[in-house]
Amino acid sequence: MSTKKRKQVKQRPSPPSELGINEALQFAIFAHRTAKLDDAEQLYKRILETVPDQPDALHFLGVLTHQRGHSADAIELINRSIALDPSQPDRYNNLGNVLLESGRVSEAVSAYEKNIELAPDHADAYNNIGTVYKAQQRLAEAALAYGKAIAINPRHSDAYNNLGNLMLVQGRVREAVEQYCKLITLIPDQPEARKLLGIAYYMLGQYEAAADVYRKWLAMEPDNPVAKHQLAACSGEHIPARASDAYVESTFDRFADSFDAKLAHLSYRAPQLIAEALAHVAGEPGKRLAVLDAGCGTGLCGPLIEPFVSRLVGVDLSGRMLARAKSRDVYDVLVKAELTAYLNSQSCAFDVILSADTLVYFGSLEDVLKAAHGALRERGLLLFTVEAMVEVEAAESADRGGYRLNPHGRYSHSRAYLDRVLPQTGFAEVTLEPATLRMEGGTPVAGLVVTCRRDEQ
Repeated sequence: MSTKKRKQVKQRPSPPSELGINEALQFAIFAHRTAKLDDAEQLYKRILETVPDQPDALHFLGVLTHQRGHSADAIELINRSIALDPSQPDRYNNLGNVLLESGRVSEAVSAYEKNIELAPDHADAYNNIGTVYKAQQRLAEAALAYGKAIAINPRHSDAYNNLGNLMLVQGRVREAVEQYCKLITLIPDQPEARKLLGIAYYMLGQYEAAADVYRKWLAMEPDNPVAKHQLAACSGEHIPARASDAYVESTFDRFADSFDAKLAHLSYRAPQLIAEALAHVAGEPGKRLAVLDAGCGTGLCGPLIEPFVSRLVGVDLSGRMLARAKSRDVYDVLVKAELTAYLNSQSCAFDVILSADTLVYFGSLEDVLKAAHGALRERGLLLFTVEAMVEVEAAESADRGGYRLNPHGRYSHSRAYLDRVLPQTGFAEVTLEPATLRMEGGTPVAGLVVTCRRDEQ
């Protein structure tokens, strides 16, 4: 007897029940919140395969997509979720966050305003729109928005922090201290709060109070490089010859993403001053020079000197800064390294070494200048900026070598020290031009633009 094999018919799975979708969504959100982004993304997409117009899945997938660095796709997903259900205020808040980080400021304002319209007691929205107002220099409106966030949620730590920062920019230092003190009571173990309180105290001239903040911080985190460096700066005790690698790396990694915007607000001029000095001594541009940007940061110098450069190398301790510099697409090589060690490895490699506001993290300059001399070719140029001591400070520091670690954490140098150390380390044709490097706390920061050549004698 013959038997026929029955053909099996593949059944299409029936769509999951609404309960099943909700359970899947909750599980996806949990995975998202616990940083299991791959799992969360897969679940959101599976939900949307079954229910393409599920607004919550679209919204949260948009947030996750932004976290992955794809902001344009994120905006599209969140906008789709809003179109399907325009009644949810959190979606406008997250849309505003993505728009703001994408540089679409006016659209971000509209999103936050819609959030507030739907949820007048949404503290995060007021805090966020305050940040936008501050970026637009609408400082009074920003202060009101932060105050509203705090009134709604008296434990809103970000709003206290942002209001304190705003007051600091406005020169309202005592009021800023009050906000930072409130912040520390809310998040006593938050390093950023302690750092800001220390900054506020030293801006008030209360250096011992600032030092006490850093001592307490070190009691909790004995190896914290920022607390160690700032304690030395404010107390005058155990001054290092230069800022530690750990301090420089942690400081600049932390705010690499907002570095350019912050410097623009401070009217930062060091890269422009260096570029102008190079143009003055190098003559007509000709793309003929091998140049090292020593402490290149996010690469602000690169585009300014590009017309002179045949090969441009950048070196910095901050990996996140280097990532920003790479995006400018002007550097041939970018190297993560400590500056003196890198220079010592580059014998006669460069026609020009330039450094905008990097040697402000060095006190003693002897070692780094000797290394720069060795890395330059015959008659090579060295250009850099330092912060300048005022005459009284210079006289007081004469017995300490001609440099001073200031409470803000950067070193300043005297003209007499530079006049002495540059010839000692093999440089001639030295010029020291006074300049304003930036504004800080509403006050110009005096600096020196230094130009010299490798001496072959």
